[in-house]
Amino acid sequence: MRLGLYGGTFDPIHKGHLHVITQLLQRGIVDRVLVIPAGQPRLRDNDPSASGADRRAMCQLAIKDLAPELQSKVEVNPIEILRMGPSYTIDTFEAIAQTYPDDEIALIVGSDAYEKISQWHRIDELMKMVSLEVIARPGFSTDIARDIDAIDLSATQVRLGESEELSPSVANYIKEHNLYVS
Repeated sequence: MRLGLYGGTFDPIHKGHLHVITQLLQRGIVDRVLVIPAGQPRLRDNDPSASGADRRAMCQLAIKDLAPELQSKVEVNPIEILRMGPSYTIDTFEAIAQTYPDDEIALIVGSDAYEKISQWHRIDELMKMVSLEVIARPGFSTDIARDIDAIDLSATQVRLGESEELSPSVANYIKEHNLYVS
């Protein structure tokens, strides 16, 4: 089985993220997806706006809004938000690899994150252990990215009220918990 690790801040998870998950599964790029909300991402200018618990809950709700045949192939893994201190992909990968020893693990990254991959902690070691699936993101270019017609959307746009491209459950959660209110 090919397992895709799809990490991100998911602050909040939105329809662009769900589109990536759907395409990864429908195109057979991976057989299962682990959605991994970041704990304390090191290469971001700011900490996430929502708490780890809120981002985890929103991810779980968003997965329930996927088509039923996809839901069973997607799981939210809280490993990074439960970890104290900075989140490093290699530590997450090593822990996940112990849980899924017989699976090939693919690391799913957007072309925006790929631009900074040389700055990742222990990247040379990580690249020897994992296969990489770079997803083309509008506005970012790389010659190794897989084009899945990604939606031109960012969580920043959602937080600023510039887009409402959220699954219904996530939109309700944000409203009920007064998240991203300026």
